[in-house]
Amino acid sequence: MNTMQLGGQMMDGHPRDFVGYADKPPHPDWPGGARVAINFVVNYEEGSEYSIGDGDGRSETALTEVSAARVPAGERDLASESMYEYGTRVGFWRIARLFADRGIAATAFGCAVALERNPPAAEFMARHGWDVCCHGWRWVEHYKLSEDEEREHIRLAVESIQRTMGERPVGWYCRYAPSTATRRLLVEEGGFLYDSDSYNDELPYWTMVAGRRHLIVPYSLVTNDVKLTSGLFTGDDFYVLLKNAFDVLYEEGAVAPKMMSVGLHPRLIGHPARLSGLQKFVDYVVSKPDVWACRRADIARHWIARHPA
Repeated sequence: MNTMQLGGQMMDGHPRDFVGYADKPPHPDWPGGARVAINFVVNYEEGSEYSIGDGDGRSETALTEVSAARVPAGERDLASESMYEYGTRVGFWRIARLFADRGIAATAFGCAVALERNPPAAEFMARHGWDVCCHGWRWVEHYKLSEDEEREHIRLAVESIQRTMGERPVGWYCRYAPSTATRRLLVEEGGFLYDSDSYNDELPYWTMVAGRRHLIVPYSLVTNDVKLTSGLFTGDDFYVLLKNAFDVLYEEGAVAPKMMSVGLHPRLIGHPARLSGLQKFVDYVVSKPDVWACRRADIARHWIARHPA
């Protein structure tokens, strides 16, 4: 059986922190005295998902308009492939125009191969000041890779994004969940300021990895358009979800400012039937004083400067 220490640390080699900042979170001192630091994240995955053409033996069907695969495993699912293509051909550009018109620089959770396969999208991101948080070399489950395979994926991803975007990524986020080795391998690689493979807080925090301090900038699957595949059906539904979260954080931010991540997928929110909800929310946010709409790397660099390890 596992034994426990004070503070909830599991004595099985995998410590977990159930306390965090508790009731005394640090004041983040966001730029301009902002009550909320909000980061819009565009998950740019289309083109790097599992596919027959890339030798994966199956077509990816996750986060599409169908609840389960219709085509037998081992055969090309042309419907699913086309839904992914919609994200890069149409959906991305609808989201990109919205942010450009409002003067917002977003963060791309970018899969390296996906960026390679759409130079116009990568060029737009670079030209409009987006940062790229690496979302893997391919959009695969890292917990299914061996440690050597994962190390190689990290190396390939960094080199690819460096070529495509002109600078290396300083953040990392796996598909859904990391392996038990991911964070150690990122620290071993040495060029990452942070990772976002955590959902356990609303402020960045430091952790110890292989004897070194490493920054975590938590993400969210709540204020995320994945909800459009699990019960929310309209853009207005998504708007209400985001607005409710923002309003609570904004009120709390008079005393204890936090951060808010808004997760987006071009093949989901990029449809005209849904984008109006995102548009309404962006306009609501920019109408408020004391809000810092920023990139993820900006949050990481701010925290490193104001709250060093």
